[in-house]
Amino acid sequence: MSLYGVLRSGVSGMNAQGSRLATTADNIANANTPGYKRASTEFSSMVIGSGRSGEYQPAGVTTETRYAIGEAGSYLSTTSDLDLAVTGSGFFVVQDAGGKPYLTRAGSFIEQTDGTLKNAGGFTLLGYDLAGGTPSPSANSLTGLVPVNIKALGMTASPTTSGYITATLNSNATDVTTAVPPGTPASGNTAASVYTNKTSLTTYDNLGNEVMLDVYFTKTGSNQWEYAVFDRAGSTAGGFPYSATGTPAAGPVLSTGTLNFDPTNGKLTAPAIASFSVPNNGSSQTMTLDLSGMTQLGTTEFTPKGATDGNAAQGVDSVEISDKGIVYAIFGDGTRKATFQIPLANVPSPDNLTPVAGNAYSISMDSGDPSLGFAGSSSLGVIKSGSLEQSNADMGSELTAMIEAQRGYTANSKVFQTGSDLLDVLVNLKR
Repeated sequence: MSLYGVLRSGVSGMNAQGSRLATTADNIANANTPGYKRASTEFSSMVIGSGRSGEYQPAGVTTETRYAIGEAGSYLSTTSDLDLAVTGSGFFVVQDAGGKPYLTRAGSFIEQTDGTLKNAGGFTLLGYDLAGGTPSPSANSLTGLVPVNIKALGMTASPTTSGYITATLNSNATDVTTAVPPGTPASGNTAASVYTNKTSLTTYDNLGNEVMLDVYFTKTGSNQWEYAVFDRAGSTAGGFPYSATGTPAAGPVLSTGTLNFDPTNGKLTAPAIASFSVPNNGSSQTMTLDLSGMTQLGTTEFTPKGATDGNAAQGVDSVEISDKGIVYAIFGDGTRKATFQIPLANVPSPDNLTPVAGNAYSISMDSGDPSLGFAGSSSLGVIKSGSLEQSNADMGSELTAMIEAQRGYTANSKVFQTGSDLLDVLVNLKR
C-alpha cells in the first residue's frame, strides 16, 4: 500500500539527512585538523516505479559517503623543521604500532625518545636508510622502508681522508742548502734555517681522536721548494724536524715532495697532491693533501689557509629536511650528513582510499596499488619543511550544509507524520 511506502520513504529521507548532518559535524569538528580531508554524503534515488494499477510505489533515497582525499588544503607555516607538508599529490608513508603501513598527509611529526618521528595520529614516518647507498623505490609496493630515526647515528666520528692547503711562499727567501744531522737541537744548528715556513692541520682518526699534522715548506733553490708532512705526536721538542736532504730530525715523516713554480706567474708548473698514511689506532688511513693552490710571489707574508674532512666524536645537534625529502643530521661542528630519504607515495584513485583514525588511509582494491617516488619527480610534489597542510573543509560551506540537512530532516519528518496521520484515518474507517 502506498501509505506504507510513504512512511518508508520518510524514514529513508531522515536517515539520509542524518548521515549528511553526521559528515558535516565531522568536517566542522576537524576544520583545524592538519591533513584532514572532508567527507560528504552523496544521495541516490531508489525508484521502484508504478504498480500494475498505475499506483506509484515510493522507495526513498540511499546515501554513500565520499572523501575528498585528493583535494589539497591550504598551507600554514610553523616554527618546527619536523612539520612537513606535500605540495603535490603525494602522501607520506607511515606505520602504526604493529608495523602496518598507511598513507597520510598529516605531517605534524615530533621526535620521540627513541629518535623516531611520529605525527599527532601516532603514526611513525617511514623512509629509506641512505647507509645502504642510493635507494630504489618500488613501482608497486611499500617494501624496503624503515622508520626514520634521527638518533640512529648516536655518537659518530669520521676519519680524515682529504684536505688542502693554500698559501703564498716568498720567492726571495734564502735557499736552504746546509743539511742538519738528525736529532740536532736548535742551539746546535749551524744552518740559517732548516725550513722556511710551517703550518699545521688538524685531522681525525676513525675513533674521532685528534691527529695533528705539521707541514713544513723549505726553499731549496730558484723557484723550487720542498714540503714535508709530519705527525706531531712523534716529534721531539727542541729539534728541527726537517733538513734540506729530506731527512727528519725528529718525528716520523709522512710525506715529502717538491714544488716547482713558474717564474713568470708564480704558479705551480704541475698539480701537487700528496697521498700518505696517517696513524690510526694501530692501523692506518690514507689521506690526500691537495697543495695545488700554492703560489710563489715576492712577499714575506705567509698566511696559509686549509681545511680537512672528518670530525671528532659527536652527537646529532639538529635535523634539516630538504624539499626532496633528504634528512640531514647536523652535528655539533656544523657538518651535515644525509641519513634518510623520505619518499612519497600515490595511488591511481586517492579518493577511494580507506580512512582510518588519525588522518591516515589504507590501500583498498578500489584505490589501486601504491607507487613510490621521490619528491620533485613526476606529480608527487615537493616536501616543505616547517609547514603543515590544513584541513580542506570550508567552515562556511559546512554551516550551509548543516542548515540544509536540518531543513531536509524536518521536511522528511513531516512526510512521515502526515503518512502516519493518514494511516490513522484509514484504520479508523472501520469504527
